[in-house]
Amino acid sequence: MFYLRLIISAIRSLDANFLRSILATLGVLIGVSSVVACMSIMEGFSNNLMRQFKSLGSNLLYVMPQSTLVGGRQRALAQTLTLDDCEAIKRELGGELAAIAPQATGSATIKRFQKSDTFPVIATSDAYFDVHAFDAASGRVFTTDDARDESSSVCCLGDRVAERLFGGMEPVGQSVKINSVPYRVVGVMEEKGSLGFLNADEVVYIPIAAGLKRFLNRRWLDSITVAAEDPNRLEAIEKKLVLQLRTLHGTAKAGKPDDFRVTNQESSLENFKQIMLYFRVVFYSIAGISLVVGGIGIMNIMLVSVTERTREIGVRMAVGARRWDILVQFLVESLIISLFGGAFGLLLGAMFADLLGKVIEGFFKTEITAGIIWTALLTSVLVGVFSGVYPAWKASRQNPVDALRYE
Repeated sequence: MFYLRLIISAIRSLDANFLRSILATLGVLIGVSSVVACMSIMEGFSNNLMRQFKSLGSNLLYVMPQSTLVGGRQRALAQTLTLDDCEAIKRELGGELAAIAPQATGSATIKRFQKSDTFPVIATSDAYFDVHAFDAASGRVFTTDDARDESSSVCCLGDRVAERLFGGMEPVGQSVKINSVPYRVVGVMEEKGSLGFLNADEVVYIPIAAGLKRFLNRRWLDSITVAAEDPNRLEAIEKKLVLQLRTLHGTAKAGKPDDFRVTNQESSLENFKQIMLYFRVVFYSIAGISLVVGGIGIMNIMLVSVTERTREIGVRMAVGARRWDILVQFLVESLIISLFGGAFGLLLGAMFADLLGKVIEGFFKTEITAGIIWTALLTSVLVGVFSGVYPAWKASRQNPVDALRYE
């Protein structure tokens, strides 16, 4: 009953200075809504990427070029991964591999008549589609012979590429120009979404041999994806793969650094989690600034309130109120302000996250979880406590005699 009367008294005191209380609440509202919006964005983005990583399969190894060192400093990536490496890996580990897919990536203007747009272009083999469980919705993917033919001029279009260039027409059998060079469309890929950091629906796929010679004009690859036949043998296959590549690249000698690196799904996930941790720290630090400003606003308002109600504090002490009672009363007022700000901030942050989710629909969905809700409410409580402690303590330390004489 005592605490109920205390809360009612605090609400009446805040109502007596309604506009000032609202302004104090706004600071917390903006801070909490910022935290909720940032957390929902990060939660949705990280969960979306986690699902994409896991959907790639647990039997994959990724071979990528290592950064070269010049004078002790990192420069461009090594240009040593080639199609010869893929063939050598097949000969050495062929019985233990389900597929091996070379990949070289570029960007080009894709044109059909008057319609044109710029899209990523991936030069790869037919194994790429097997590795990523990716098939053609119409037509077919290019064959092994297409991938080996340096004069091949066929391509497969991602779902959105086909939609932008052809609209409702059937693209298979038609021609498109990739950097002004004509390619015949043999297939339109099924809608897939993101594969790693690329949207597979907005990519043009061309055979690897012709892609390296005619489109990219180079011999080196950006990556090689290796799919193990048995996921339980992944670690052993990785060791054999590293040894084979060291022999091929002449880095097997002691002390000579590798010009490539091999990662698996688990290590990729760990790296991703580390990157997301940095992003979270940055996002929440920016949102935390708003909360600090809101807390300063509450403290300022409460200090003004203490000064204006000095005589009231003296009267309460004169009729028997303890210092603890005064401290708790002002602390409760601060908590009420922050809780109202937190509740409305949670609502505003959720609305903003929902609106943002509709704007970026197709990339990822923002997510409001129970953890975000509890974090928002707990944050608002902590802001109220820390902002109200000093004004409440100052109020409780008033001398009753001096307080009664205060004008």
